[in-house]
Amino acid sequence: MGNALGPAAPRAPRRGGALGNPGSFDELHRQCKEVFPQQMEGVKLIVNKALSSHFQVTHTVHMSTLGASNYHFNATFVGDRQLGPTEAFPTLVGDMDNSGSLNAQVLHLLAERLRTKAVFQFDGEYRGDDCTATLTLGNPDLLGESVILVAHFLQSVTSRLVLGGEMVYHRRPGEEGAILTLAGKYTAPKWVATLNVGYGGAHASYYHRANEQVQVGVELEANTRLQDTTFAFGYQLNLPQANVVFRGSWTATGASGGCWRRSCPRCPSPWLWAPSSTTGRTASTAASASSWAEGRRLPPVLLREPPCRRGTGRRPPPGGPGLGSLAAGGRRAAALGKPSG
Repeated sequence: MGNALGPAAPRAPRRGGALGNPGSFDELHRQCKEVFPQQMEGVKLIVNKALSSHFQVTHTVHMSTLGASNYHFNATFVGDRQLGPTEAFPTLVGDMDNSGSLNAQVLHLLAERLRTKAVFQFDGEYRGDDCTATLTLGNPDLLGESVILVAHFLQSVTSRLVLGGEMVYHRRPGEEGAILTLAGKYTAPKWVATLNVGYGGAHASYYHRANEQVQVGVELEANTRLQDTTFAFGYQLNLPQANVVFRGSWTATGASGGCWRRSCPRCPSPWLWAPSSTTGRTASTAASASSWAEGRRLPPVLLREPPCRRGTGRRPPPGGPGLGSLAAGGRRAAALGKPSG
């Protein structure tokens, strides 16, 4: 007898098409955080100068009445290999302040899927078609027997759902511990929901894009060790015809803040004005202005405007968000305190 069922039907393609790479672990909440303004006190002047299509220098002067005024000189070099608008390799970044403190980092693409980063620690990242794996070795001290090890992994389960986790291991004489954090992110056409849950607490965020002009974000962070919970609501209004972007925020403590940005593209040397204010338990006002050369031959990675978003204690690396800053993992390990055992 022949096969009554006939030949097997070809397998249907996976619904939703290619899954795509989920990105870096530290960028899970990026869309929500970019809605919030970044408050500051005093006056800040940022001057960017493009010396060539690969090299740029930045002068930053911050004058404040509450804290110490400071000056920063930053130099950035990007190579010829550009994978996207904000990713170019190799990238060398150096920053020095008026006290002589120097910070430097190097980002390099070893292979098509393998990236490395060196900045007082070593980062290695592998990006597959539907997954990302990152390993960070921070502050290794063989004589003192201390080390911080951070491992990240993200997997695209569907075209909209991303699951993964973070493992932070910290060891030094007399202390040893580890923290495991699970993460999930769901992306819809107009909104994104992200959740991180671990031994130390939880971090949830929700981003919604109402239309081309209005975006909102909500963040909720709970720390079980400190018995503290914070809630924040942010929004962004875009007025493209007026070259104006306004970001505002409100927290559960009653503090509110705003940041108003207006660019002047018709000026001989384009300017960006970003005054901000904060009210609540503490009140402050600030104004910053930035000027940068047109740099028509510069790659977009060197032409990004200074960020005006709610700070988390650190700015994104000037070399672009390709690797993401993994210093947060070191801070999580430092927060371990006593051994978890």
